[in-house]
Amino acid sequence: MHEKIGFLSFGHWTAVPQSQTQSAADVLLQSIDLAIEAERLGVDGAYFRVHHFARQLASPFPLLAAVGAKTRTIEIGTAVIDMRYENPHYMVEDAGSADLIAGGRLQLGISRGSPEQVIDGWRYFGYVPHEDENDQDMGRRHAKEFFELLRGKGFAQPNPRPMFPNPPGLLRLEPYSEELRDRIWWGAGSNATAVWAAQLGMNLQSSTLKEDETGEPFHVQQASQIRAFRAAWKEAGHTRTPRVSVSRSIFALMNDRDRKYFGMGRKEQDTIGMIDPTTRAIFGRGYTGEPDALVKQLGEDEAIAEADTLLLTVPNQLGVEYNAHVLASILTTVAPALGWR
Repeated sequence: MHEKIGFLSFGHWTAVPQSQTQSAADVLLQSIDLAIEAERLGVDGAYFRVHHFARQLASPFPLLAAVGAKTRTIEIGTAVIDMRYENPHYMVEDAGSADLIAGGRLQLGISRGSPEQVIDGWRYFGYVPHEDENDQDMGRRHAKEFFELLRGKGFAQPNPRPMFPNPPGLLRLEPYSEELRDRIWWGAGSNATAVWAAQLGMNLQSSTLKEDETGEPFHVQQASQIRAFRAAWKEAGHTRTPRVSVSRSIFALMNDRDRKYFGMGRKEQDTIGMIDPTTRAIFGRGYTGEPDALVKQLGEDEAIAEADTLLLTVPNQLGVEYNAHVLASILTTVAPALGWR
């Protein structure tokens, strides 16, 4: 049974007449409004993508803090922060601040990054891989450093003549959020990186794309990835139960507007593509249909059955009111029939 259902917004904006998000300000403010409305509907999580050099949501912490200040119960997260662009020390301060504002509701998805709008964009942010690294290794190194700093252990030598009195011993980064470390997720694109995340003690986020490792349908490969993660977690001896999320595009056709936007009648299926010159990836199918048909199709999705959290990708450019309708449709018609509510 799914304990949690959240939404995932890419945060696009485009200055075209049919877009409800004409500007960055539109997206940011509507993201807050959608989180408030989702909480009212009983949605469990508000998650946001992070992309640099794109007309989409980027640096996440101001938005996460604003959502945290305006809501009370909904989880607030990312899927995912590209760690090639991040200063782990500054990120600990940002994340700690946002989590304290939200009362401990942050669920931070991080990863080594994906294909992007510019060539080696992280270089413009001042980051260069070490001699023996590629950019993916650098992203994982930043992630491990961030994850270690979240332990809250002192490491910095105090000034003997400080401006303000110091606590005894080495100093840690502040403000510090006590349990945030248990709410860090790794966005894994392969079975190997899912196992790596489990060994470290991070939760798992698996999206609608992964490396095509066996040629099987996407949901079958993703279910295998989740089982590999859980086995590695158990073997590592961690004491808490990890969380696992999958994301899907799911649209219930409830009215003429839904049919106009999504009822094209095309058969939805997995697609294969190259995410870089050497990596063949499989992209998971979306689900669109009448509620009864969706219930049948989703009931056969092995990865959804393995996960405890489902993130519904939303077409943010269609506006808050329509996206609230999309979420309410799933919560009231599909989720109860599948035992998710």
